[in-house]
Amino acid sequence: MNPGTVNRRLPLVWLALHRRRRMLLFLLLGMVVFETLIVVIAVTVPSGDLFGERRTPPGAFKAFSGSNGDISIASYPGLLGAGLTHPFWIALQLTVIGSLGAAAVAADVESGTIELLMTRPVSRRRLLAERTGALVAATVLLNAAATLTLAIGVASAAKLREAVPESAVFTAGLLGCALAFCLTGPVLAVSAFSRRRAHVIGAAVAFGAVGFALNFVALAWSPARPLRYLSPFHYYAPGDVLGHGGVPWAAFGVLLGVGLLGAAVAFRVLERRDLAV
Repeated sequence: MNPGTVNRRLPLVWLALHRRRRMLLFLLLGMVVFETLIVVIAVTVPSGDLFGERRTPPGAFKAFSGSNGDISIASYPGLLGAGLTHPFWIALQLTVIGSLGAAAVAADVESGTIELLMTRPVSRRRLLAERTGALVAATVLLNAAATLTLAIGVASAAKLREAVPESAVFTAGLLGCALAFCLTGPVLAVSAFSRRRAHVIGAAVAFGAVGFALNFVALAWSPARPLRYLSPFHYYAPGDVLGHGGVPWAAFGVLLGVGLLGAAVAFRVLERRDLAV
């Protein structure tokens, strides 16, 4: 199948990605540079030196190493896990989700072009499905850039290879895709309901930032510990994956389930919505 045939069959996917190609390129480059920096720090700086005389960082630091267990940020799995849960990593993910999520429906409603789109032989389901496909493809590319950078770093440094199984890096990358999809579903639902792109972008930031903050508070303050189950970052624990290996099937299920539920709500809302109002 040649690219031209794919473009004709999925025109809205390619159009959405083409319109944001520069943004996506800069985000991909930023992700590669950032993860490279994380690898360099892990290789060149003794982990104990990052915390001075404190060999065991506070429990709340588990949130920054992507761990719910015994993986300390002052370890190779913890440092690499920090590269997959750092606020910068989260910000890049939310930029893609917020931008393409707003463009799914709300941006056209705000600009008044949605009625023009509906006069074409494009159903509402196809419109949302293809734009959802573009969003999922963009988040997969972003996570692939982070994963491949870490994988190359682990493969090229003996001390990292001894501490982190290379297969675990790819499992952590897949878990990152699941987290992105978990945030994508609710954002699409907001886009299908809202008339303003700012509302969608704000929702993306709120879901990501509040989710991370909730997990951090739950790890730092024992009375709030039960609240961790409400945060997607409780189920997204790349530090544990890098440290122990294995596939966290339950976490995958929860993250994908929330994303699918949000996407289902988005399709339902768009089908019933009066786009002229």
